[in-house]
Amino acid sequence: MGGFFREATHHETIAEYAKNGWRLVQVLPTNYNGQGKPTDYEIIFEKHVDE
Repeated sequence: MGGFFREATHHETIAEYAKNGWRLVQVLPTNYNGQGKPTDYEIIFEKHVDE
């Protein structure tokens, strides 16, 4: 999800999943740099499934 000299693509990822019926639930940081800034993220989606 972006960073110094890196292009953020999370908006495109979220939009693409939404087109397919997924709903964004949460974004969790998974790794941090030495200054405590998140460097990696887990994007969590959910989708209703008819039984």
